[in-house]
Amino acid sequence: MASKSVSSRPQAARIRLWHPSKGLAWLVLAITTCISLWPMYWLFVTALTPTTFVLKTPPDVVPLHADFSNFQRLLNQASDYWIWARNSIAVALCVTLFHIFFDTLAGYAFAKKRFPGRNVLFWIVIATMMVPTYVTLVPMYLVTRNLQLLNTLWAVILPGFASVFGIFLMRQYIQTLPSELMDAARIDGCGEPGVFWHVILPLSRPAIGALAIFTFVRHWNDFLWPLIVLNDSSAYTLPVGVAGLQGEFSTDFGIIFAGAALAALPMIIFFLIFQRYFLEGVRMGALKG
Repeated sequence: MASKSVSSRPQAARIRLWHPSKGLAWLVLAITTCISLWPMYWLFVTALTPTTFVLKTPPDVVPLHADFSNFQRLLNQASDYWIWARNSIAVALCVTLFHIFFDTLAGYAFAKKRFPGRNVLFWIVIATMMVPTYVTLVPMYLVTRNLQLLNTLWAVILPGFASVFGIFLMRQYIQTLPSELMDAARIDGCGEPGVFWHVILPLSRPAIGALAIFTFVRHWNDFLWPLIVLNDSSAYTLPVGVAGLQGEFSTDFGIIFAGAALAALPMIIFFLIFQRYFLEGVRMGALKG
């Protein structure tokens, strides 16, 4: 009888594992995932579909006539495409590195340092998030022109040295780190640069991963500001260059979607590299919240 009761326990546990609520949760997640990934799927399907079939009604959900003709025509017609890709990579990586350093540095100061007016200054910084980006375009353009940076990548990189959202994100995360670790580092002889480099940065990797993903994707897709300050095709970033492929009287959707598909690949790769830190940051933030 004892062995029978013991053997029945795993079976009961397996039955409890397949509760209807869990099945419903998996179904909702599957539907949400399909909806979220559908635009990306349609982007690549259209990029692989010849132009004669792009505007077909009804469209082919599965690429029955898939080939790489759109990519070939893209590289033949847009001779500067790889230059645009190089410019976008340079801008996105530089801005991301600047964000990681300056936002983490400012977040550390607001989270762990004590100085007069700290809270007031922090809320003033946060209040700037209410200022629309479009209000600052004209002053930023005038400053960029006076510095003689127009039509250079520095005109796109310099305004992105830091962001209020990044400072807020890093400050909230660094606040959860034990101050005893920093005190121990100071006792061992670390100065403030050493504390920041050897304690704050390693412990903040989850938040840094999330910040890196947000920053890279945002500046990789940035269109309006590069369009304003860049005039030469050799200085264009990918969003500006791909948008320029659209004709005045007709649009070759095959080439445009092919360019957009190639432009999406670095974002996907960047996310796959940092997803572990991003998910860890979200999980730890939920537990600590």
